[in-house]
Amino acid sequence: MVSKRFLSACMALYSLLLFSGSVTAEVSSVFISSTLDPNAIIITEVDVIFIYDAETASNLPDTKSAWYSNKRQFTRNAGNKIDIVNVFISQGFDSEMTSLPARRADALKVVVYAYHDDSKAAPRDITDTANVLIEIDPFGIRVSSTDPIEN
Repeated sequence: MVSKRFLSACMALYSLLLFSGSVTAEVSSVFISSTLDPNAIIITEVDVIFIYDAETASNLPDTKSAWYSNKRQFTRNAGNKIDIVNVFISQGFDSEMTSLPARRADALKVVVYAYHDDSKAAPRDITDTANVLIEIDPFGIRVSSTDPIEN
């Protein structure tokens, strides 16, 4: 009986911390780099979405195609529960550092969609990555960390 109450109390506390803003995103910088041929006249759209609400996070589109085809409706419904950093990057250019929202540390979830990616590609979750590198190559996008590896 006591262990059930204890477990219930722990779950309630965990839920409170998870959705109260105490759990924060670590994203502090995002660099975007394109390795495609600079002579190709292609521009790739990249969206970095900061989500501040659990319900909005759960309603996030599952694929790149779903995101870009319903982006306007999704952003209208989400209102101030999200911030979107929208970047157009020319192919063949090295890193571009994006400007991030002031309240980025309050985000419950941070994801990346890129128009150059496969239509069925899921959003890349970067919530726990402090320094993000997004690389655009002929096969889509790769998302990694530029943080030093700890030993």
